[in-house]
Amino acid sequence: MANGGLVYGPISSYSRVRILHLLFVAGDQTERPERTISELCEATGLHANTVREHLQRLIEGGYVIQSTEHRTTRGRPRTLYSAATGTPDASSPVAREKVAEAARRGDLLRRMLADEGSELGQEATYQLDALIEHLEESGFEPIIDEDRLTVELTPCPHAASAPEHRPMLCQVHLGLMQGVLTQAGGPLAAECVREAMRPEECTVQLRLAATAAVA
Repeated sequence: MANGGLVYGPISSYSRVRILHLLFVAGDQTERPERTISELCEATGLHANTVREHLQRLIEGGYVIQSTEHRTTRGRPRTLYSAATGTPDASSPVAREKVAEAARRGDLLRRMLADEGSELGQEATYQLDALIEHLEESGFEPIIDEDRLTVELTPCPHAASAPEHRPMLCQVHLGLMQGVLTQAGGPLAAECVREAMRPEECTVQLRLAATAAVA
């Protein structure tokens, strides 16, 4: 983002960042990757109406999935919420459409510019289309370096945020980028936000999945 101005999208509100973080953490738990509004309220201290409003915005953006609990006993099924990570069992229809639209717009632009796309191949080209549109939707002006596999986002619009918030912000931001790349499908993955010397610096390191280290 060239001027370090307003931030939009899912990370424009720290309350939404907290909710997304909780859902990402829940997604790493094999026993139950979803959370209810009550559980999110308890974890964040936010009012149910506030949590519900944030969740609706995140669903509309393609970052959260809403589902209904499957019950084998009596009782009203609960509404469950989980992070849209782009995997087959955690894919948002909104996210799928955004990826498809990004590819269509990218193809149109490449035809106009006689651009063959990424040297990494067509799948990576479409992944980058989707990633760039996600970042621009969030208020950034990303610069992609395909040789170094980096995404330059300096100056970070969160540089003035409370220092204690930055680790969660970076973690959620990285998770959102990874979700976009996974949803698009291809060899690229978001590896980490590189350690910065100054608060306003933000560089995301990508990697080719074929060279990924085993976690």
